[in-house]
Amino acid sequence: MRIELATAAGLAGRPNEDWAATVLPASGQGGGLVLLDGVTPPRGDDGCAHSVPWFTARLGGALVELSGSRRDLPLREILAESIRRTADTHRSLCDLSHVRTPQATVVMVRWDEAEIEHLVLSDSVLLFESPGGTVRAVLDDRLDRLPPGSLASEVIADAQVRNKEGGFFTAAADPAVADRAVTGRTPRAGVRAVAAMTDGASRWTEMFGEGDWADCLGVLHKEGPQGLIDRVRALEKADTDRTYLRRSKQHDDATAVYAQL
Repeated sequence: MRIELATAAGLAGRPNEDWAATVLPASGQGGGLVLLDGVTPPRGDDGCAHSVPWFTARLGGALVELSGSRRDLPLREILAESIRRTADTHRSLCDLSHVRTPQATVVMVRWDEAEIEHLVLSDSVLLFESPGGTVRAVLDDRLDRLPPGSLASEVIADAQVRNKEGGFFTAAADPAVADRAVTGRTPRAGVRAVAAMTDGASRWTEMFGEGDWADCLGVLHKEGPQGLIDRVRALEKADTDRTYLRRSKQHDDATAVYAQL
Protein backbone atom coordinates (compact mmCIF):
# COMPACT_ATOMS: atom_id res chain seq x y z
CA MET A 1 0.00 0.00 0.00
CA ARG A 2 1.23 3.47 -0.90
CA ILE A 3 -0.27 6.58 0.69
CA GLU A 4 0.96 10.13 0.02
CA LEU A 5 -0.35 13.48 1.23
CA ALA A 6 0.63 17.07 0.49
CA THR A 7 -0.81 20.46 1.37
CA ALA A 8 0.07 24.09 0.68
CA ALA A 9 -1.42 27.27 2.10
CA GLY A 10 -2.89 29.72 -0.36
CA LEU A 11 -1.07 32.71 1.09
CA ALA A 12 2.24 32.89 2.92
CA GLY A 13 1.76 33.92 6.54
CA ARG A 14 -1.91 32.94 6.54
CA PRO A 15 -3.08 29.73 8.24
CA ASN A 16 -3.91 26.79 5.99
CA GLU A 17 -7.59 25.96 6.53
CA ASP A 18 -7.39 22.55 4.82
CA TRP A 19 -6.91 19.46 6.99
CA ALA A 20 -6.15 15.85 6.07
CA ALA A 21 -5.11 12.60 7.70
CA THR A 22 -4.96 8.89 6.97
CA VAL A 23 -6.06 5.98 9.14
CA LEU A 24 -4.16 2.68 9.27
CA PRO A 25 -5.56 0.28 11.88
CA ALA A 26 -3.09 -1.85 13.81
CA SER A 27 -4.74 -4.99 12.42
CA GLY A 28 -3.45 -4.12 8.96
CA GLN A 29 -6.76 -5.18 7.45
CA GLY A 30 -7.93 -1.78 6.31
CA GLY A 31 -7.45 1.93 6.35
CA GLY A 32 -8.99 5.24 5.49
CA LEU A 33 -8.56 8.93 4.87
CA VAL A 34 -10.20 12.18 5.93
CA LEU A 35 -9.97 15.45 3.99
CA LEU A 36 -11.50 18.79 5.03
CA ASP A 37 -11.52 22.19 3.35
CA GLY A 38 -12.35 24.93 5.84
CA VAL A 39 -14.66 27.71 4.62
CA THR A 40 -13.17 31.19 5.07
CA PRO A 41 -15.73 33.64 6.53
CA PRO A 42 -15.94 37.15 5.05
CA ARG A 43 -14.20 39.75 7.20
CA GLY A 44 -13.79 37.16 9.96
CA ASP A 45 -17.51 37.46 10.74
CA ASP A 46 -18.69 34.03 11.88
CA GLY A 47 -20.02 34.51 15.42
CA CYS A 48 -17.26 32.26 16.75
CA ALA A 49 -14.35 32.90 19.08
CA HIS A 50 -12.30 30.24 17.30
CA SER A 51 -10.56 30.11 13.94
CA VAL A 52 -11.43 27.92 10.98
CA PRO A 53 -8.19 25.88 11.45
CA TRP A 54 -9.26 25.28 15.06
CA PHE A 55 -12.56 23.91 13.78
CA THR A 56 -11.13 21.71 11.04
CA ALA A 57 -8.53 20.24 13.40
CA ARG A 58 -11.18 19.27 15.94
CA LEU A 59 -13.69 17.98 13.43
CA GLY A 60 -10.97 16.13 11.55
CA GLY A 61 -9.60 14.62 14.74
CA ALA A 62 -13.03 13.31 15.72
CA LEU A 63 -13.58 11.86 12.24
CA VAL A 64 -10.24 10.05 12.30
CA GLU A 65 -10.77 8.66 15.80
CA LEU A 66 -14.26 7.35 15.08
CA SER A 67 -13.32 6.05 11.62
CA GLY A 68 -10.71 3.84 13.19
CA SER A 69 -12.39 2.88 16.46
CA ARG A 70 -16.03 2.52 15.39
CA ARG A 71 -15.89 0.48 12.23
CA ASP A 72 -19.41 -0.71 13.04
CA LEU A 73 -20.78 2.79 12.37
CA PRO A 74 -21.45 3.97 8.80
CA LEU A 75 -19.65 7.13 7.72
CA ARG A 76 -22.83 9.22 7.85
CA GLU A 77 -23.21 8.41 11.56
CA ILE A 78 -19.53 9.10 12.16
CA LEU A 79 -19.85 12.52 10.51
CA ALA A 80 -22.97 13.35 12.52
CA GLU A 81 -21.36 12.36 15.81
CA SER A 82 -18.14 14.21 14.99
CA ILE A 83 -20.07 17.40 14.20
CA ARG A 84 -21.97 17.02 17.47
CA ARG A 85 -18.77 16.52 19.49
CA THR A 86 -17.09 19.50 17.86
CA ALA A 87 -20.10 21.75 18.40
CA ASP A 88 -20.25 20.76 22.05
CA THR A 89 -16.67 21.95 22.60
CA HIS A 90 -17.60 25.59 21.88
CA ARG A 91 -21.37 25.81 22.12
CA SER A 92 -21.19 27.79 25.37
CA LEU A 93 -18.81 30.39 23.91
CA CYS A 94 -19.97 30.87 20.32
CA ASP A 95 -23.08 31.55 18.27
CA LEU A 96 -23.40 28.25 16.41
CA SER A 97 -26.59 29.43 14.71
CA HIS A 98 -24.60 32.01 12.74
CA VAL A 99 -24.76 31.22 9.00
CA ARG A 100 -20.95 31.48 8.84
CA THR A 101 -20.15 29.52 11.97
CA PRO A 102 -16.91 27.60 11.20
CA GLN A 103 -17.57 24.91 8.60
CA ALA A 104 -15.85 22.68 6.10
CA THR A 105 -16.27 20.41 3.11
CA VAL A 106 -15.71 16.72 3.89
CA VAL A 107 -14.33 13.68 2.10
CA MET A 108 -14.07 10.38 3.97
CA VAL A 109 -12.97 6.98 2.71
CA ARG A 110 -12.69 3.78 4.72
CA TRP A 111 -11.70 0.36 3.44
CA ASP A 112 -11.22 -3.20 4.64
CA GLU A 113 -10.47 -6.43 2.81
CA ALA A 114 -14.01 -6.61 1.40
CA GLU A 115 -15.22 -3.13 0.50
CA ILE A 116 -14.59 0.61 0.38
CA GLU A 117 -17.03 3.05 1.96
CA HIS A 118 -17.05 6.73 0.98
CA LEU A 119 -18.68 10.04 1.88
CA VAL A 120 -18.46 13.41 0.11
CA LEU A 121 -20.03 16.66 1.31
CA SER A 122 -19.69 19.85 -0.77
CA ASP A 123 -17.09 20.59 -3.43
CA SER A 124 -14.00 18.57 -2.59
CA VAL A 125 -13.31 15.71 -5.01
CA LEU A 126 -12.98 11.94 -4.59
CA LEU A 127 -11.57 9.70 -7.35
CA PHE A 128 -11.62 5.91 -7.68
CA GLU A 129 -9.42 4.01 -10.12
CA SER A 130 -10.38 0.49 -11.17
CA PRO A 131 -7.83 -2.30 -11.78
CA GLY A 132 -8.34 -1.70 -15.49
CA GLY A 133 -7.50 2.01 -15.19
CA THR A 134 -11.00 3.49 -15.45
CA VAL A 135 -11.40 6.54 -13.21
CA ARG A 136 -14.69 7.45 -11.53
CA ALA A 137 -15.25 10.81 -9.84
CA VAL A 138 -17.56 11.00 -6.82
CA LEU A 139 -18.82 14.57 -6.52
CA ASP A 140 -21.39 16.49 -4.51
CA ASP A 141 -22.48 18.75 -7.37
CA ARG A 142 -25.02 20.93 -5.55
CA LEU A 143 -22.91 24.05 -6.10
CA ASP A 144 -22.95 23.42 -9.84
CA ARG A 145 -26.74 23.12 -9.80
CA LEU A 146 -27.48 26.39 -8.02
CA PRO A 147 -29.80 28.90 -9.75
CA PRO A 148 -28.01 31.70 -11.64
CA GLY A 149 -26.97 34.54 -9.34
CA SER A 150 -27.02 32.43 -6.16
CA LEU A 151 -23.30 33.05 -5.61
CA ALA A 152 -23.24 36.63 -6.93
CA SER A 153 -22.24 37.85 -3.47
CA GLU A 154 -21.55 36.40 -0.04
CA VAL A 155 -24.67 38.09 1.31
CA ILE A 156 -26.89 36.44 -1.31
CA ALA A 157 -25.24 33.04 -0.84
CA ASP A 158 -25.61 33.19 2.94
CA ALA A 159 -29.25 34.26 2.76
CA GLN A 160 -30.41 31.90 0.02
CA VAL A 161 -28.29 28.80 -0.47
CA ARG A 162 -25.70 28.15 2.24
CA ASN A 163 -26.84 25.13 4.26
CA LYS A 164 -30.39 25.61 3.01
CA GLU A 165 -32.85 23.39 1.17
CA GLY A 166 -32.27 23.75 -2.56
CA GLY A 167 -28.77 25.10 -1.93
CA PHE A 168 -25.54 23.45 -0.83
CA PHE A 169 -24.36 21.98 2.47
CA THR A 170 -21.18 21.92 4.53
CA ALA A 171 -20.26 20.40 7.89
CA ALA A 172 -20.87 23.16 10.44
CA ALA A 173 -22.75 22.73 13.74
CA ASP A 174 -25.82 20.73 12.69
CA PRO A 175 -25.30 16.93 12.79
CA ALA A 176 -28.32 16.45 10.50
CA VAL A 177 -26.25 17.70 7.56
CA ALA A 178 -24.66 14.22 7.43
CA ASP A 179 -27.85 13.00 5.74
CA ARG A 180 -27.06 15.37 2.84
CA ALA A 181 -23.71 13.75 2.08
CA VAL A 182 -23.08 11.65 -1.03
CA THR A 183 -22.26 8.14 0.19
CA GLY A 184 -21.70 4.69 -1.20
CA ARG A 185 -19.87 1.38 -1.02
CA THR A 186 -17.64 -0.28 -3.62
CA PRO A 187 -16.14 -3.79 -3.62
CA ARG A 188 -12.46 -3.58 -2.64
CA ALA A 189 -11.52 -5.78 -5.58
CA GLY A 190 -12.88 -3.13 -7.94
CA VAL A 191 -10.56 -0.33 -6.77
CA ARG A 192 -6.83 0.00 -7.38
CA ALA A 193 -6.35 3.53 -6.07
CA VAL A 194 -8.26 6.40 -4.48
CA ALA A 195 -7.53 10.13 -4.35
CA ALA A 196 -9.10 13.06 -2.53
CA MET A 197 -8.55 16.75 -3.26
CA THR A 198 -9.73 20.08 -1.97
CA ASP A 199 -10.84 22.50 -4.68
CA GLY A 200 -7.51 24.32 -4.49
CA ALA A 201 -5.84 21.18 -5.90
CA SER A 202 -8.64 20.04 -8.21
CA ARG A 203 -8.28 23.37 -10.09
CA TRP A 204 -5.90 21.49 -12.40
CA THR A 205 -8.97 19.84 -13.96
CA GLU A 206 -11.95 21.93 -12.87
CA MET A 207 -10.59 25.43 -13.53
CA PHE A 208 -7.64 25.14 -15.89
CA GLY A 209 -8.82 22.11 -17.87
CA GLU A 210 -5.33 20.63 -18.13
CA GLY A 211 -6.80 17.14 -18.30
CA ASP A 212 -9.76 15.04 -17.21
CA TRP A 213 -10.01 13.16 -13.91
CA ALA A 214 -8.10 10.19 -15.31
CA ASP A 215 -5.26 12.53 -16.32
CA CYS A 216 -5.35 14.13 -12.87
CA LEU A 217 -5.04 10.75 -11.18
CA GLY A 218 -2.17 9.98 -13.52
CA VAL A 219 -0.31 13.04 -12.26
CA LEU A 220 -0.91 11.94 -8.68
CA HIS A 221 0.42 8.46 -9.47
CA LYS A 222 3.55 9.68 -11.25
CA GLU A 223 4.39 12.89 -9.38
CA GLY A 224 2.51 12.54 -6.11
CA PRO A 225 0.23 15.11 -4.45
CA GLN A 226 2.99 17.71 -4.23
CA GLY A 227 3.57 17.40 -7.96
CA LEU A 228 -0.09 18.14 -8.65
CA ILE A 229 -0.08 21.15 -6.31
CA ASP A 230 3.10 22.47 -7.93
CA ARG A 231 1.43 22.23 -11.34
CA VAL A 232 -1.59 24.16 -10.06
CA ARG A 233 0.60 26.90 -8.58
CA ALA A 234 2.45 27.30 -11.88
CA LEU A 235 -0.84 27.63 -13.77
CA GLU A 236 -2.13 30.20 -11.29
CA LYS A 237 0.99 32.33 -11.60
CA ALA A 238 0.89 32.16 -15.39
CA ASP A 239 -2.74 33.34 -15.59
CA THR A 240 -1.85 37.02 -15.33
CA ASP A 241 -4.86 38.03 -17.46
CA ARG A 242 -7.15 35.98 -15.17
CA THR A 243 -8.52 34.11 -18.14
CA TYR A 244 -9.17 31.12 -15.92
CA LEU A 245 -9.05 32.58 -12.42
CA ARG A 246 -11.50 35.40 -13.14
CA ARG A 247 -12.86 36.53 -9.74
CA SER A 248 -11.28 33.64 -7.82
CA LYS A 249 -8.32 34.26 -5.53
CA GLN A 250 -5.00 33.58 -7.20
CA HIS A 251 -3.96 30.86 -4.78
CA ASP A 252 -6.25 28.77 -2.61
CA ASP A 253 -5.27 26.31 0.11
CA ALA A 254 -4.56 23.09 -1.78
CA THR A 255 -4.45 19.56 -0.40
CA ALA A 256 -4.39 16.14 -2.06
CA VAL A 257 -4.22 12.58 -0.75
CA TYR A 258 -3.35 9.60 -2.95
CA ALA A 259 -3.69 6.00 -1.81
CA GLN A 260 -2.65 3.10 -4.01
CA LEU A 261 -4.34 0.06 -2.54
